[in-house]
Amino acid sequence: MTTAKELQKNLTWEFPHIAKKNTAAKEAAFAYCEGYKEFLDTAKTEREFTAKAVEKLAAAGYVPFEEGKAYKPGDKVYFVNRGKSLAMSTFGTAPLEAGVRLNAAHIDSPRLDLKPNPVYENHEMAYFKTHYYGGIRKYQWVTVPLAMHGVIIKKNGELVKVCVGENAGDPVFCVTDLLPHLGAKQNERKLGEGIKGEELNIVIGSLPFVDESEEEGVKEGVKDAVKLNALALLNEMYGITEHDFMRAEIEFVPATKAQDVGLDRSLIGAYGQDDKVCAYTALTAEIDTKAPYYTTVTVLADKEEIGSYGNTGLNSDFVLHYLEDLAATQGANIRKLLRNTTALSSDVNGAYDPSFASVYEERNSCFVNKGPVLTKYTGARGKSGSNDASAETMAKVISIMDEADVFWQIGELGAVDEGGGGTVALYVAAMDMDVVDLGVPILCMHSPFELSSKLDVYYTYKAFAAFLESDK
Repeated sequence: MTTAKELQKNLTWEFPHIAKKNTAAKEAAFAYCEGYKEFLDTAKTEREFTAKAVEKLAAAGYVPFEEGKAYKPGDKVYFVNRGKSLAMSTFGTAPLEAGVRLNAAHIDSPRLDLKPNPVYENHEMAYFKTHYYGGIRKYQWVTVPLAMHGVIIKKNGELVKVCVGENAGDPVFCVTDLLPHLGAKQNERKLGEGIKGEELNIVIGSLPFVDESEEEGVKEGVKDAVKLNALALLNEMYGITEHDFMRAEIEFVPATKAQDVGLDRSLIGAYGQDDKVCAYTALTAEIDTKAPYYTTVTVLADKEEIGSYGNTGLNSDFVLHYLEDLAATQGANIRKLLRNTTALSSDVNGAYDPSFASVYEERNSCFVNKGPVLTKYTGARGKSGSNDASAETMAKVISIMDEADVFWQIGELGAVDEGGGGTVALYVAAMDMDVVDLGVPILCMHSPFELSSKLDVYYTYKAFAAFLESDK
C-alpha cells in the first residue's frame, strides 16, 4: 500500500452501506421489522400506540408504578399519562443520583382532525370539516383512502372508541380534488396552496334518510336528509349524536397498511413512521433490557408535531414529575439525578433524496441503509430552536454504538438555508440533561406514506439497546 493510500485509509471516513459490510444483517433486520409493521397497523394514533405498548409491557412483566414503593434492580414499571403518552423504566444497579438513561420518542403524527362541529351537508352530499394537525403538505391528503379513529365522550360520561376503515369490509373516507379538465385556475396556485385548509373536507355519505312513516308517493324527507342519514348511521354504530362531537377527539389517518416496498423488499412504506419508528424501536429496546447499570427511562410522548405543548407533550412537566417520583423511591436528590443523566431524543431525520438533491448538503446528509442518524443539532438556519449537543455527549453516544458494533451515521436536516425542524431534545435539555438526537432516516417524511429502510430500523433498535445497557 502506498503512503497516500495508507493515509487515506487511516485519515478519511465514509459511512458504509450496511448490507455491503454485513451481509448477515439482512435476515435479522427483515425478521425484526415484521413485528414493527404489525404494530404500525394497530397503533396509528397516540392513544392506540399507548394502549398497544401497555399490552406489550404487561406481557413482559412491567407493572404500574406505585409511589412510595421500594424497587430493586431489574424491576420493571410504567406510568400512563392521560392515555396518550407514557414512561417506563427498568431499575438499575447504580443509585438514581448517578443519573438515568433516558430515551424519548413521540407517538403523534401529522393527520386530519375533526373540528368540534364537523358534520354538514352541501348539495346533497354529507361531509366532515377538518383541521389539519402538524406539518402536512395538504395536496398529499386528497384522493387518499382515510380511516376514522378516536374517542367520543357521551353525555352520560361513557367513553366510546371509534375506528372505521381499518377492517376488511369497512368503508373508507376521502377528500376530493378537481379533475384536470377543470383545474386550470387551481394549477395557477402555488404548490403550498394547491389545496387549502378549508378544502380538506371529508366525504361521509350521499344517500338521504328516508322516513318510512311518510305515505308512499309523497315522501319529501327533512332538511339536510343526507347529513341526517350519516348521523343516524353513526348513532346506530356508536350511540352518539351530533352534540357528542364537541366532546370528542377524532382523527383521520390513511387507511393503508404497512407494506414492503421495492423488488428486494428492503424498505417499509407506511403512515406515521415519524415518529412511531423510533417509538417502537425504543419500546422494544426497553423491554429487552434486563439488568442495566443505570435505571432506564423510556418516554413515548404526544404533541411533538405541534411543538410538544399540552400536558401529554414534553413541553410540560409530566416527565420531570415521573423522574421526581423515581427519585423519591430512593430518597435521591432529583437535581443530581437530572444533572448526571444522559438522554437520547429519538426522532427521525430526512434521508437524502436524489430526486430533490438541491435542498440537501450531501456531505452532511443522512442516507437510507447506513444506520440510525446521530443529529448533533436540529433547528432552522442559525440553529434556532435547537439543542446543540456537546462534544462530550457526542463522544459518549458514539463510543457506546461503536463498542456494540452498531452501524450509525451523522446528518443534518437539509441545507442550511432550506428550512429545518425541531425535536423534543430542547425540552429534555431544559431539565438539565445531556441529550442528542438519534433516529431513523425517512423518505417522504410527513406524507401519508413514508419510507424507511429495514436495516436502519433494526440498527436503531440495536443502538437503543446498547445505550440502555451501557455503563458508560
